[in-house]
Amino acid sequence: MITQAYAFVALLFAVAAILKFLDVYGRWKIFQYLPAIVVLYFVVMLLSTFGVWQQTPEINQAYKSLKLHILPAMIFLMLLNADLRKIRQLGGRMLMAFFAASISIGIAFVVGFTLFQSFLLPGAWKTLAALSGSWMGGMGNMAAVQMALDVPDSSMGYTLLIDSIDYALWVMLLLALVPYAKKFADWTGADTSVLDEVGSKLSSESQVHKGDLTTPLLLLLASSLVVSIVSINIAGLLPTSAFFTQTTWTVLIVTVVGVLAAMTPMSKLFGATELSTLMLYLIIALIASRADIAELAAAPTYILLGLVILALHGVMMVVFAKLFKFDLFTCGVASLANIGGVASAPILAAAYSRALIPIGVLMALLGYVIGTGGGLIVGKILSVIAIG
Repeated sequence: MITQAYAFVALLFAVAAILKFLDVYGRWKIFQYLPAIVVLYFVVMLLSTFGVWQQTPEINQAYKSLKLHILPAMIFLMLLNADLRKIRQLGGRMLMAFFAASISIGIAFVVGFTLFQSFLLPGAWKTLAALSGSWMGGMGNMAAVQMALDVPDSSMGYTLLIDSIDYALWVMLLLALVPYAKKFADWTGADTSVLDEVGSKLSSESQVHKGDLTTPLLLLLASSLVVSIVSINIAGLLPTSAFFTQTTWTVLIVTVVGVLAAMTPMSKLFGATELSTLMLYLIIALIASRADIAELAAAPTYILLGLVILALHGVMMVVFAKLFKFDLFTCGVASLANIGGVASAPILAAAYSRALIPIGVLMALLGYVIGTGGGLIVGKILSVIAIG
């Protein structure tokens, strides 16, 4: 049994590394359906259930300190690629479709929670708030909302179950609808010629990195850690309430700093994505280290709730498409930019045309910007419903 903090953290990294290696170089079919980071959560949860480590004062202190300081640093790095000046190039209609998707997702969470509240565990509104952060942005936003609302680590298993199983079904549905794009456009009266115009204006800015890579990595790592500690200290000086806790302020402050930094030369430094991904793996592993497999007894109810939320979102998007004459590509990519993020929105875009991939990338990056705030807003509304 592990009792020392160093061995505890080393084991978490080792599990993450092995799973990522198997994902990239192995041929395990499980990774075709579940991302390595989701598998990481459940593997670490199993290790926690079987008591591989003991929650000693040393391990508990390492857990609290790492989770408190690494998450703001990750948010900062994650946002460095989300330059609002580039996102603006998407044009008014595509941005409108993106925010229509975000709003419909938020409404769907409120309606879904209202319908299922009596079947859910106490405090389920926090679990769904974290999920809404993911479905408006990405897993990093989910972790940020979890920290801000102090969502119990044991509840995050439900979040990841819905996020992986229901999300996979949604991706398959949107890909299956691609051949019907013309019929959909005829029904809504959409003008698809604008897509080619926007796609030709945007280009994937793949950076070519030669020579020294250590310096930018060190600069980004140092900057993210400094931003994290400064944000935590500033948050400690601000007034708090039952909802706006110190951690909530920390997340909001670091989000603003990250968005501003994305419009500076710092956004061109190599390594922000790589470092933020490493931090995300550590955070998910830390969350799972406090979970127990026995606490997932209500999983089928939560999975069904996730499907209801997606169905409500889909119906609303069809209504928006008819009202504002959106085409199927715009609706689908806007939806998946929210729910799937950078990992899947470009894939759906490519299914229509490779020239449209940049649109999917930029829409997904916008999700990183609004995901945390959107999740907190949904959480506030759900908390009122839960109390009422």
